[in-house]
Amino acid sequence: MKKLTVLKSLMIAIIAFLGFSLTSCNDDKYELIPLTLSDVNGSYRARLVTSQGGNFNEKIIEFKAKDSIITFNDFPVNEIVKSVVKDPVKANAAIASLGKIEYKLNYTSKLNTEQNVVELTFDAKVLNLQIPVDGTVKNTVIRLVTKQKGFFVGYDWSMRFALEADKIMVDGVELTPYEVIKYEIPISIKN
Repeated sequence: MKKLTVLKSLMIAIIAFLGFSLTSCNDDKYELIPLTLSDVNGSYRARLVTSQGGNFNEKIIEFKAKDSIITFNDFPVNEIVKSVVKDPVKANAAIASLGKIEYKLNYTSKLNTEQNVVELTFDAKVLNLQIPVDGTVKNTVIRLVTKQKGFFVGYDWSMRFALEADKIMVDGVELTPYEVIKYEIPISIKN
């Protein structure tokens, strides 16, 4: 009986010791690293969420930010092409023939030291595509807009922003009916 009592007392002492040794110190505070506007420059790997109507698509993309320009070397145009070309087989053939589409997004930056972020105000330009369908080319102009600011966050050195393709013109005629295509980058990590 005494052995059992001693064993229980020893186990309680070990558990108490482990509990105290695993307790974190209260000194674990985030050290603020002040940002500069040039911290935005660099290469990023991002999670892109594309949505149109009730359809969502998620993929990993890469882009670069330098001198107030974000450059996408492979801008996602699948939803745009499928909005213009309704036949899925022809749309996939057109997407394959287009290859990689480069898009440059201009921005101005403003430092917000209070929140340790760089605020990004975008000046989106139109995207022009020559979509091949049945031996002809559909001249397509996509108006891309940004409805809110983007942010480069000093806490985790990530960038967050969103774009919308709110209007498509095909051979000078507005595409109707058309559902807006949203491109959201909720997080992108600087490489």
